[in-house]
Amino acid sequence: MLAGLVGCILPLIPGPPLSYAALLLLQLTSTAIFSTRFLVIWAIVVVVVTALDYVVPLYGTKRFGGTRYGIWGCAIGLIVGLWFGPIGIILGPFFGAFIGEWMGHRNGDQALRAALGSFFGFLFGTLVKLVVSVTLLYYFVEALI
Repeated sequence: MLAGLVGCILPLIPGPPLSYAALLLLQLTSTAIFSTRFLVIWAIVVVVVTALDYVVPLYGTKRFGGTRYGIWGCAIGLIVGLWFGPIGIILGPFFGAFIGEWMGHRNGDQALRAALGSFFGFLFGTLVKLVVSVTLLYYFVEALI
């Protein structure tokens, strides 16, 4: 479950699938008895959220006029930002997307607009993943109690 929560923020770790896997492992014990319907519904939610995590930042970047340079910059900015704590995690994707667009021969205004789109897409995707993983954590803890 903790790896799932961390994975909601780190781009290379699949947060919601890890949280769901923890729920399935708990199901194998005699501690929790989740219904099949419950597990299937949450499996569908996890698959949809995981798929959206790849689509939403792309959509945000494209919607605001960005290119693949901004998308790559956003991802690299997040990884670099991890070294600077919570502020780096928030500002890294924005500055990464801005620098990526700027290096892709965009002027400052175009790069800023695309960076905002990439940043908003990243924030939205992270928020949705966190909501799902925290909800799964709630059910996990509730089953243990």
